[in-house]
Amino acid sequence: MVIHRRRGWNSPASAITPQDALLNRRALMAGSAGLLAAAPALAQSGAVPALPPHARNPAFEPGRALTAEREATTYNNFYEFGSHKTIARDAARMPRRPWTLKVDGLVENPREFDIDDLIRLMPIEERVLRLRCVEAWAMTVPWTGFPLAALMNLVKPLGSAKYLAFQTAQLPAVMPGLRQSWYPWPHMEACTIAEAGNAMSFMPVGLYGQPLPPQNGGPVRVLFPWKYGFKSGKSLVRITVQEQRPATFWGTIQPSEYGFWANVNPQVAHPRWSQATERLIGTNERVPTQMWNGYGEFVASLYEGVQGERLFV
Repeated sequence: MVIHRRRGWNSPASAITPQDALLNRRALMAGSAGLLAAAPALAQSGAVPALPPHARNPAFEPGRALTAEREATTYNNFYEFGSHKTIARDAARMPRRPWTLKVDGLVENPREFDIDDLIRLMPIEERVLRLRCVEAWAMTVPWTGFPLAALMNLVKPLGSAKYLAFQTAQLPAVMPGLRQSWYPWPHMEACTIAEAGNAMSFMPVGLYGQPLPPQNGGPVRVLFPWKYGFKSGKSLVRITVQEQRPATFWGTIQPSEYGFWANVNPQVAHPRWSQATERLIGTNERVPTQMWNGYGEFVASLYEGVQGERLFV
């Protein structure tokens, strides 16, 4: 099944800044060919190849300054490594190669992708996007990745498919948080097939022009920029397309606080704090929260007909 999706934000190729405006095209092509040839050996050795050449999509204007890379890569939620923000050092021990992503369930073409093969198959681009945590802090960072819809078009969901379930890796040797047995491991998140087909749904494999660090969800994660960050599963090993709505990690732990949809809305408070403003990481400036995190023109139409559900937190 080809997923039909609105592409109102897409720009023509002529509007995208060409990569060779910054780098010599021939050097770029030669470097890319070298990376492709070396990728199998790099994966076998555990090394992470550089990202392929890619351009920034100019359609996304975040309306605020970028978060400093040091801040974005050292202030992280990732409960598999611990329930605090300073997990970056521990997460760095997580191997990112070899790595596979399995896509199965209600699809015509179930596949298990080597991560570097997947990256070569996908249309890679950079997007500068806002990230809003349900805890009321926020970042603005440049992600490199591909639309989730591009992956779905490759595996072709069946007509009965209604949801996607995203499963995070479980690596007890390097993830001490897994010893917290009261949590419902593995970490699972989910979206609808319509959300997966929306062009805003993104699969990052990089950050600040480099391969995605483990603490930020490397080597591959999912990102729904209009939702609170807990909906965006990290370090994915499996995506299952299914008919029934999946149980989710935080929804299982505390359904009264963490709903299935979790779209950003400044007017709907979390049961324990206001969502009207957010704190920018790095500056600690408080700024107003934007409805749908500022992406309503792209995604609000997804929720017509489901207003009877709790769409916001």
